Amino acid sequence: MPKWAHLGLAVLLSICTSLGGAAEIDWWENASLYQIYPRSFQDSDGDGIGDLKGITSRLGYLKEIGITATWLSPIFTSPMSDFGYDISNFYDIDPIFGTLDDFDALIVEAKSLGVKIILDFVPNHSSDENVWFEKSVNREDGYDDFYVWDDGKLNEETGEREAPSNWVSVFSGPMWTWNEKRQQFFLHQFQVKQPDLNFTNPMVREHMLDVLKFWLDRGVDGFRIDAVPHIYEHRNADGSYPDEPVSGWGSDPNAYDYHDHIYTKDQPATVDLMYEWREFLDNYRAQNGGESRVLLAEAYSSVETLSAYFGNSTHHGTQLPMNFQLMYLSGYSTAEDVVGSIDYWMNTMWKEHQTANWVIGNHDTKRVADRMGAHKVDLLNVIVNALPGASVTYYGEEIGMSNVDVECTGDSCEDRDGERTPMQWTAGKNADFSDGESTWLPLSPEYQRYNVQTERGVSRSSLNIFKGLQALKSSAAFMAFKEDGGFSYEAVTKQVLQIIRTNKISEEYRILVNMGNDIEILDGLVSKTYEYVLATAYSTHYPGQKADLSARIILMPYEAVVLRWLA
Repeated sequence: MPKWAHLGLAVLLSICTSLGGAAEIDWWENASLYQIYPRSFQDSDGDGIGDLKGITSRLGYLKEIGITATWLSPIFTSPMSDFGYDISNFYDIDPIFGTLDDFDALIVEAKSLGVKIILDFVPNHSSDENVWFEKSVNREDGYDDFYVWDDGKLNEETGEREAPSNWVSVFSGPMWTWNEKRQQFFLHQFQVKQPDLNFTNPMVREHMLDVLKFWLDRGVDGFRIDAVPHIYEHRNADGSYPDEPVSGWGSDPNAYDYHDHIYTKDQPATVDLMYEWREFLDNYRAQNGGESRVLLAEAYSSVETLSAYFGNSTHHGTQLPMNFQLMYLSGYSTAEDVVGSIDYWMNTMWKEHQTANWVIGNHDTKRVADRMGAHKVDLLNVIVNALPGASVTYYGEEIGMSNVDVECTGDSCEDRDGERTPMQWTAGKNADFSDGESTWLPLSPEYQRYNVQTERGVSRSSLNIFKGLQALKSSAAFMAFKEDGGFSYEAVTKQVLQIIRTNKISEEYRILVNMGNDIEILDGLVSKTYEYVLATAYSTHYPGQKADLSARIILMPYEAVVLRWLA
């Protein structure tokens, strides 16, 4: 039997006629979200680094490909030790990207196009060059415990001060660093230049609400909250910090995986903080009008924890606790593996909350073309847009961009740079990303093949498949996912995934995806005749062709098709 029969919502676009009867949904529930890495999207001034004016000039492209909202990786003032995730001023734009006036102009253009803007919000820590940290080091009134400070422990044998606990940072090495001026240790779950803010201090929470309000007043539509699980740590009743147990997953005591992070991740207070921020955004809407402001939570946590971040019977939390399950698939993954990844989310989040979102890439993860193979890029794009709920696309995945081998040199070298290279717009100089002599990271050697301009003219390019999927995503059948019987998914063979979307009145879509490298023959799926509306490059079929599914249908290796039935 097919799994998960539930129906979806919507505004009918393009090839379908609007039909009533769908349950009401908010804009984010079926949204197509798109992540922009600002350094790499578009350079407007020839310095080889992307900026806000560049993004503004390309917003029309987001409209073209059917994007609901785009979230921008950090653009705030920063010394760039962690490429913007170390913020020295939460209220201003880093000069690399432009000015507040440039940001305001971006918002105006986005609103004129109907594209929503979501900002990266980095609350766990600041830069050590933030004035808040300087004041805290100096114990200025009101800022004394703005960060997490501790005297540490006195080693009775050596007489030396030692760190308060054995905690290891995400980037390896001690999570505690001694500050000579203040004569105390400070906590940093990430880099030493990223001291953790102390959210047990009400003043810190007030400051962060003020940051949210500042950007809401400038017109943003929501926030993607960075590093949610790390915001709070456990402290014993006597003020000490407990050691974390050894995990058994690694042999290097300085590596993050050496310990089981039961005291430094996903603490109960973090859940309550998500509710506090959601309430703030809901109250802001009540006072100022407009559509819902959304919170995305970046949390590599269990689905049970993500469920708590979403909410419970008495509190609403982050609307989109980000679902990274499909990012764990590899080139060897079968349709059955895909179903297992979908089930992991649906068995909790859909059953309890009727919500779903699907992420297949970001700035910290190798691109789909590298994780799974270029021949499977379209398959993943089909899957995430065929499933109910919101989809999240990392810039360039819609054209099949791949990682670039980047030579690591200097202190700013990042092993994640390969997935952060410039967007490929044309086959011209610098892929039309920049008019400068060079770009901050090298372009892909394949940019003349994989670029927006070229793929616009190829009927079954990754770009045109993506655009076709966005049109389908807003059809009546795809929008009806909250009503009983409106969708199902299953592995009809080990390698073939089937997703069904229907409004149960007069329209049904059947999506078939062959994850394998062999021809698949399917007999007697259903006694209906369908029409092909979308077929990927590996398919021998074409839009408009009929398919009698009571007979036999043949799928080529790595083929995906979308079939439509009308009563």
